[in-house]
Amino acid sequence: MVNPTKVDDLDDVRSCLAAVAAELGVPEPRLVETTAEDPGFGQTREAVAAGASVVCALGGDGTVRAVAQELVGTDVPLGLLPGGTGNLLARNLGLPVTSLEDAARIALGSTVRRIDVGWLVVDPSEEQLVDPASPTCPERADNVHAFAVMAGLGFDAHVMDDAPEDVKARAGWAAYVASGAQHLGDEPFGLEVRLDDGEPTRVEARTVVVGSCGELTGGVVLLPDAEVDDGCLDVAVLTPQHLLHWFGTAARVLTGRRKDGPALERSRAKVVHLRSERPEPCEVDGDVLGEATETLFVVQPSALDVRVG
Repeated sequence: MVNPTKVDDLDDVRSCLAAVAAELGVPEPRLVETTAEDPGFGQTREAVAAGASVVCALGGDGTVRAVAQELVGTDVPLGLLPGGTGNLLARNLGLPVTSLEDAARIALGSTVRRIDVGWLVVDPSEEQLVDPASPTCPERADNVHAFAVMAGLGFDAHVMDDAPEDVKARAGWAAYVASGAQHLGDEPFGLEVRLDDGEPTRVEARTVVVGSCGELTGGVVLLPDAEVDDGCLDVAVLTPQHLLHWFGTAARVLTGRRKDGPALERSRAKVVHLRSERPEPCEVDGDVLGEATETLFVVQPSALDVRVG
């Protein structure tokens, strides 16, 4: 699945993949383009129905997310080919993110790793709320979205939403830094946080990030304990009240300190239930979904096979 806006020359991509396939003695891949109307969901369903042995994603993190969501529950593995700004799932798995040829050798190989997938339910109905004592994967619906890397609420989603595509193409991860600077002074929002079947806690938050992986754009590790296959979601709640708090939190994360600070609290859970006092934007793997006052995050362990060699 190729996002044509993320590659310079589709013919070069086709030639590279054909050469690697011939080298490995496997059938030549068929390139299917995504569209603005469908970033890969429908195309992936059609590929699975047609008997594809692997479905590769070549585009941004949104393309990877669309393909991954449709491969959950199938025996068809995901192949990762570099494109876009982040390539976050590939980075967190230690896969190539600069060489299409090297990545193709892995994607068209035979070794797979089974990883967890997270689900975000936006403004869930009563029927969609899960029992924290025995959580189950939410049924597919328009307000249910998979994420392979991270999802977020508040500042995190604002940053994603305000980073222009043309600037990301030119400046890469620095585009998010510029976008984030615009929102450092935003007002915090009252938030109720409940992890698994624990008691809810209330904070004045700026953002919450929930992830199955720990590494952000630019190599920054926000969730140092996160593992892609541990059956848990890692959670970071950021509560800076002024610029000094922001600077202290940034320094703590950038220097890799695992100990939390006054404006950063990290934890782990299988189910994360958030209720905010005002609507806040939310995102999954960089795709901004709109605003919500209630969000539910649930992990589905060992849900997706990814080619890793």
